[in-house]
Amino acid sequence: MGNGTRKVRKAALALTLIASLSLLAACGSNDKQQGASSSAGASSSSTAKSGGDKKIRIGYQKYASVNILKVRGGLDEKLADIGYSVEWTEFPGGPQLLEAVNVGSIDFGNVGEAPPIFAQAAGTPLVYLGHAPASPKAEAILVPKDSPIQTGADLKGKKVALNKGSNVHYLLVKYLEQQGLQYSDIETVFLPPADARAAFESGSVDAWVIWEPFYSAAQLATGARVLADGEGLVSNYEFYLSTHKFYENDKAALDVLLEQLQQSDAWAKDNQSELAGLLAPSLGLDVPSLEQALSHRGFGVEPITDDIAQAQQKIADVFYDLKLIPDKIDIQDAIVE
Repeated sequence: MGNGTRKVRKAALALTLIASLSLLAACGSNDKQQGASSSAGASSSSTAKSGGDKKIRIGYQKYASVNILKVRGGLDEKLADIGYSVEWTEFPGGPQLLEAVNVGSIDFGNVGEAPPIFAQAAGTPLVYLGHAPASPKAEAILVPKDSPIQTGADLKGKKVALNKGSNVHYLLVKYLEQQGLQYSDIETVFLPPADARAAFESGSVDAWVIWEPFYSAAQLATGARVLADGEGLVSNYEFYLSTHKFYENDKAALDVLLEQLQQSDAWAKDNQSELAGLLAPSLGLDVPSLEQALSHRGFGVEPITDDIAQAQQKIADVFYDLKLIPDKIDIQDAIVE
């Protein structure tokens, strides 16, 4: 992909986001709220009323911006206006969502920094469309309230649970580095959030590296201590991704989706308590946990700039050096500009 093409596409994305903000300022936020459809689990999906012959298949995770947009409602109708129906599928984490992208069953999704690096290394045909602001406090390393672990040095030789290939994987790497430990000094136990919490509460693992809202839910319910969060260690961006094919053929649907995400996040930023009450039934989490979780995150949709791409490249290089991915990758191959 040539530099000229990249610049044109970057300008187009920036204009799309500017147009979204202008529309938000002119029209005001959409205060209409709709009840969430009940989720049937990580592998289930629900399809909105048909808007035409085309479809956009959206993958989402609990609590993140795409989930907020789904719960508030309105996207299905906007996409129906341009001839698209919507299919929603919930996933327990970014790696699982991007596996679905890789096999062609998802067209759009939201994940953290690390999952697209692992996915790109595995050959997934993904493209970066935008990102949310940094949210370093939205992930943390937890230890049980009565744990003897007080510092990073105390993790040496201990079992640490995490979702392999997720954002928290990089947090763990950077924390160990800060504390003068090697990645090989600990025993990693790769578990999805639900299984990791069970292992954490039973004492099968000594620490758990986890993101919101699972972090706040576990901390408030069990009294777990925060050994460290991402502040000063990682940026913890949330990325919006699609596939090369869908971006080339269905960009109009992606433009509407990004615009609606921008409007939904603008409302969410100013109405966090109301949002927590709206999300609680669909997520099966209590309002206090969600209020704390929401206070830890950033809101909005921003374009992929050179510094963001460079930060992603740095993470990819670290993962390669640790042999967590098999080959070096070039992040620019997945940037639409």
